[in-house]
Amino acid sequence: MASGDELVKYITERVVSYMETPKEERRKQKYKEPWTVKWFGMIPFGLSQWGGRTANKRHPKRRKVKTRNLHD
Repeated sequence: MASGDELVKYITERVVSYMETPKEERRKQKYKEPWTVKWFGMIPFGLSQWGGRTANKRHPKRRKVKTRNLHD
């Protein structure tokens, strides 16, 4: 386990490197394309949308039927 001094040093280095990088570079680093889109394009998204639609058709939501209480 790291000692307290090493931990403080590590955190300080991370904060300083973050503060020194320009805001635009940080934004560029944040966006990362999902690997499915990078490798296969929009096909996985289309299949997930199509699969979700057909799943709803196979198992439609059942509506609750209101019943009247005849004993009152």
